[in-house]
Formats: sequence, structure tokens, C-alpha cells
Amino acid sequence: MNLQLLQEVSAFIWQEGDMLDHGEYEAWLAQWTEKGTYIIPIRPGEGDYENSLNYAYDDHHMRGLRVQRLVGGESISTSPRPRTVRTLSRFRVLEDDGDQVTVRCAQNLREFRKDTLKHYSADLTYTLVRVDGGWRIQRKVISLINSDDTLAGIGYIL
Repeated sequence: MNLQLLQEVSAFIWQEGDMLDHGEYEAWLAQWTEKGTYIIPIRPGEGDYENSLNYAYDDHHMRGLRVQRLVGGESISTSPRPRTVRTLSRFRVLEDDGDQVTVRCAQNLREFRKDTLKHYSADLTYTLVRVDGGWRIQRKVISLINSDDTLAGIGYIL
């Protein structure tokens, strides 16, 4: 096990989570590659994301529009703005080919909005690429364990 690599990718993913919880969406967008995809499948265990129905399957353009809706007030689900806190744990490097790394971890997210507290748990799988001595996200898959519940009115990014 390469502990230095595990520490590097864990720190990168923790930073991403902190950005999302604090609404630093422009910084979050800058962490992605141009061809990166942000995916939230509807069915747990789904693997063919391109040919399945997903809650989200965002490319570069769609991620930008998602952020624009969140910060621009164009979405009813962003008023009032939800407060979130996520905990990321159980990091495991699944693959490292020298250019890109696949990492899986667990996420527990709490959302507080309109006097209601909601909880979402998910397995996250990242494909990260090495760029200029750092990392960029090539793909992020959020596999909710409770995806049978409808994700209605989410005003933040999982």
C-alpha cells in the first residue's frame, strides 16, 4: 500500500468536500478536467452510466449550469440555501496506473434546511488524474445507499 498516495488523494477529496459545504463552487469547478463527469446513478450498483437513467450525469457544461443555478437563485431548492456538513472516510485506492488513480470512499452528508435535517450516505468513486503536480477530477460517481428515496429539491452538490 502506498501511504503517501493515499494521504494525497484523501487530502484532495477532503478539500473538495469542504469547498462544497462552504459554497466555494468556482473553486470546485476548477478541480475538474475539461472532460470530467459527475454522476449520480438512480440504481445502486449501476455500472453502465451512459446508458442508464441517472439523477445527474454532468459534463463540463452541465456542472457549470448546476453551479449557476445554485448561486443564482434560479432554483426553488436553493431558497433558503441549505447548510450541509459531510464526513468522508474509509479511503481506498483501487487502481493506480501512474497517470490516473481510482479511489473509493464513504460519504455521510447532513443537510439542514427549513427546520428539517436530512441524511444521505453514499459510496463515492473518484477517477483522479495527475496534473502539474496535483490532482484533477476526471470522474466522480455518487452511489447513494438510499437512492430508492427520491432526491427531490436538492439545493447543493453531493
